[in-house]
Amino acid sequence: MHELPQQLVNGLLLGSMYGLIAIGYTMVYGIVQLINFAHGEIFMTGGFGALTVWLWLPAGTSVWAALPLMLIGAIFVSTTIAIGAERFAYRPLRGAPRLAPLITAIGLSLALQQAVWAWYPEAKSARSFPELPGGSIHIGSVTMQPGDIFLLITAPICMVALGYFVMKTRIGRGMQATAQDPDTAKLMGINTDRVIVVAFAIGAAFAGIAAVARGLKYGQIDFRMGFILGLKAFTAAVLGGIGNIYGAMIGGVVLGLAESMATAYINDVPGMDKLGGQSWADVWAFVLLIVVLLVRPQGLLGERVADRA
Repeated sequence: MHELPQQLVNGLLLGSMYGLIAIGYTMVYGIVQLINFAHGEIFMTGGFGALTVWLWLPAGTSVWAALPLMLIGAIFVSTTIAIGAERFAYRPLRGAPRLAPLITAIGLSLALQQAVWAWYPEAKSARSFPELPGGSIHIGSVTMQPGDIFLLITAPICMVALGYFVMKTRIGRGMQATAQDPDTAKLMGINTDRVIVVAFAIGAAFAGIAAVARGLKYGQIDFRMGFILGLKAFTAAVLGGIGNIYGAMIGGVVLGLAESMATAYINDVPGMDKLGGQSWADVWAFVLLIVVLLVRPQGLLGERVADRA
């Protein structure tokens, strides 16, 4: 039990990353009822955008000085790809059967993976990512790295900023109206196309920030990282109640904590000594999702379809 505080922090860090990515899934689904399965690869391209900026900077540049430029690079690349995907891949299929945009998203996901692989021939294996200087930070029995602190600070700031944007700004209120009834919103003079583009852009920007945080935390990125992290983030969005931005972050934190606790302590449960460890992390994440959906199908903060109607 002396490891419990450390495992709680590990779960919070993991969950914060899941939550930042999950916001992109839940915003797009809440407005256009589309599951953008290419969002994981948009997250991945943000990481390589940040890495490209770092490689272009003069040798000897401090990581602290480069960090704002790397964030700008990540956000620029991820939002550009997300906006392009919405305009040229998803918008023409907006009135098509649900299966068409889903297949398109899967195809776009594969195309982005191969594009990054072709752009970075070295990306066949993990690419080294700059790490923030400074030693380990010890708070009681908890040990954190500078990259962990960056993630713990960035995730709440992004969440608070998003909440303010959605509730207090004109385009944010337009998002709420479009999510509730896009046809009526259009009749009321809301440019729903612009609202949808903004939703894609915000989700991609948060994914880009999460990609930089992931690179700083683990010291490497690769072109395949978007698949499993995107799947986990989608799980977090469903867990919290897809379409609810606060549910996405809460679902991410719950998923991260459950994954951290299960991998650390499941070995101690009698008869389950072979079901723990990092290799079972993905399994327990989806076990949690199944259990929650059996008990509460709409997710932790989701609303019933009948209530919404």
